[in-house]
Amino acid sequence: MTTQTWDPQAYQQNGAFVHGLAGGVLEWLDAKPGEYILDLGCGDGQLSRRIVDAGASVLGVDTSAEMIAAARERWVEAEHASAEALPFSDGVFDAVFSNAALHWVDDHRAFLRGVAAVLKADGRLVVSCGGKGNAQDVFVALRPEMRLKRWRGFFRRIPKPYFFYSPADYEKWLPLFGFKTISVRLVPKDAVYAGRDKFVAWLRTTWLPYVQRVPENLREEFIAAVADRYLAKHPPDAEGKVHVRMVRLEIEAVKD
Repeated sequence: MTTQTWDPQAYQQNGAFVHGLAGGVLEWLDAKPGEYILDLGCGDGQLSRRIVDAGASVLGVDTSAEMIAAARERWVEAEHASAEALPFSDGVFDAVFSNAALHWVDDHRAFLRGVAAVLKADGRLVVSCGGKGNAQDVFVALRPEMRLKRWRGFFRRIPKPYFFYSPADYEKWLPLFGFKTISVRLVPKDAVYAGRDKFVAWLRTTWLPYVQRVPENLREEFIAAVADRYLAKHPPDAEGKVHVRMVRLEIEAVKD
C-alpha cells in the first residue's frame, strides 16, 4: 500500500463520499457479535467503529500513522500493517473487510495469499475498492496538465499510484488462493460535490500521489488548473453540483 501524508481532519471533511460509495458492503459483511474482523485500510476508523457498534471485535490496519491515530481516537484498535504482508497468526479472523483501500495496493495476489492465511475456515472476504475505469475523467484532466513545462519536472519517474483491477482478474485469482467466489462485479458510482470548491478540496485531500509531488507553494495553482480542465468538459449541473464517474470493484468470497 503506497504511503502518503494524510490529514484525517481534511479527509473527514472532504472524503465523506468514500464511505457513501461503500454502498451495501457493510451489509454483506453482516458482522456478528463475537466475531473478530480485520478492517484492512481502516483509514480514520469510521467504518471500523460501525462494525464495533454491531458487536464484533475489530482490528484496523493502515499504512498511515496519521490515520491510525485518528482511528484510535474513535476507540478502534488499530496498528500499522501492509496489505501485501499481513503480520498476523494463521486462522485468526472470521472476516477480512476493506473499503476504498486496495486500489493503493500493487500486488493483489500477495494480499490474497495473506488473507487466506489469516482467515479461519469459511472466513469471509468482503471488499470494495476502485475498479477498472475508476475516475477516468479526472485522469483525462490530470495527465495533460502534468505534461506541461511548468509541472512535468515534478512528475518524472512517478511510480504508478493506483491499481484498478477487473472482475476477470479476481475470478482468476480467488480460486488460486483457496477462495470460493460469491460475487465479483464492477459497479458504477456517482460521486457528487457541492460546487467547485468542494471538488477542489477532494482533489487536494485524496489525490495525494500527484498533489504532494508539487512544491507546497505551487500546489494550489496545480490543483486549480486540473480542476479547470475537468470542469471545462464536465461542468456543474443545474444545482451547481460537480459529478465524477467512479467505478467500484466489489468482491465477496469465502475461504474454502
